[in-house]
Amino acid sequence: MNEHEALTNTSDENLRTEATLGMIGYRLRRAQLSVFQQFLSFFETLNLRPAEYSVLVLMEENPGRKQSEIAAALSIKRANFVALVDGLEKRGLISREVVANDRRANALYLTEQGTRFLADARDVHAKLEDDLVAKLGGTEQRDTLVSLLKKIT
Repeated sequence: MNEHEALTNTSDENLRTEATLGMIGYRLRRAQLSVFQQFLSFFETLNLRPAEYSVLVLMEENPGRKQSEIAAALSIKRANFVALVDGLEKRGLISREVVANDRRANALYLTEQGTRFLADARDVHAKLEDDLVAKLGGTEQRDTLVSLLKKIT
């Protein structure tokens, strides 16, 4: 039983949960888990995780940037990022090239297959975003939520 189920699926109808359910950190974590679960469901056929999608999007928007730059932008630890990039490379979605003036660094590029794959993934993501925006009550509420989240990150 997960944390949410423990608090909502109890036989004790008198269990008081207001203090926990009203905490910002708790609500943020629950929202993150919910959005990630929805993401995994939407992207199941593409076998794509949220971090991988973010990396592909940043690579498309910033071709040739160093691995370290992309990892830093997403706050992914170096060791975790190398494993993530290895997986995307094995799938034929990205390529790495040694940076000419820094032989220790790799520049990242989407392959043609990666570009096609990301186009499909963006279509799926648009459906997920539409679903989330509808749950929030519209784009104005989405923009407010994003603005508030920016204040604490």
